[in-house]
Amino acid sequence: MRIAVTGSIATDHLMTFPGRFADQLVADQLHTVSLSFLVDTLDVRRGGVGPNICYGMGLLGLRPILVGAAGDDFAEYRAWLDRHGVDTSSVHISEMLHTARFVCTTDADHNQIASFYTGAMSEARNIELKPVADRVGGLELVLIGADDPEAMIRHTEECRSRGVPFAADPSQQLARMEGDDIRVLVEGAAYLFTNEYEKALIESKTGWSADEILTKVGTRITTLGAKGVRIERHGEQPIEVGCPEEESKADPTGVGDAFRAGFLAGVSWKLPLERSAQLGCMLATLVIETIGTQEYELRRGHFMDRFTKAYGHEAAAEVQAHLS
Repeated sequence: MRIAVTGSIATDHLMTFPGRFADQLVADQLHTVSLSFLVDTLDVRRGGVGPNICYGMGLLGLRPILVGAAGDDFAEYRAWLDRHGVDTSSVHISEMLHTARFVCTTDADHNQIASFYTGAMSEARNIELKPVADRVGGLELVLIGADDPEAMIRHTEECRSRGVPFAADPSQQLARMEGDDIRVLVEGAAYLFTNEYEKALIESKTGWSADEILTKVGTRITTLGAKGVRIERHGEQPIEVGCPEEESKADPTGVGDAFRAGFLAGVSWKLPLERSAQLGCMLATLVIETIGTQEYELRRGHFMDRFTKAYGHEAAAEVQAHLS
């Protein structure tokens, strides 16, 4: 399947301060704060939901099409994604703004001071999907991930008007969006991805009940953290899939993106929903065992051994046919 993934493109700049922020704050001078912290470490990581999902799909042998906006500082990031099987030709490069950036300093007590620069992400609203589809010979599915809110709405409406199936994955942008916009993003989606909190937030802001939402989308996928995932379709019994056993727990960042990558790979391979969810959960487990959202590796033999242990030989045989 030709799958386009729209979403934020960003880098994370993570620093560690060996002291305590609280020791540097003077109570009666908080109205005129001017502080500088000498940090011990700087870790620059690739991020953004669009590239995170595409990276996982690329590792599984797909050729996902990344759609988003970045700055002219994107060249090194682009090369990384190209090497890992991602089609980056439809990334819009801003002439004025840098790639979105998250800058965060963490102290010895795990308190954080952070800033998020949206930068070029704001120009994602200028991207039209039709030229992307024309370039690759048509799109069979578009995942609409967290991005500039106007871009998310534009992509959704374009998919709807052109009859292109889409997956709604509004994620962290739900907190800032109102009910009317969320209804636009959700209604008619072939797939709706959320976690449990986001599920409740959609229901609260739209005024739609859980049952009503099932009549408005094809498949609702709710991630349940360590408990796995629940898949629901109108008029059918829910499917629940557990997570494989973790070898370690290093960093949960990017776990949801990896699940989506695996699930979409299963959809592309026309696997059943349960099998697609199992594939997503296995990929997500690799991420939680690794620091960074795109630092994990997929060694096929090791991957299939663990998949077989978690889900059995029959399930593994269906997936193995596409990984060989």
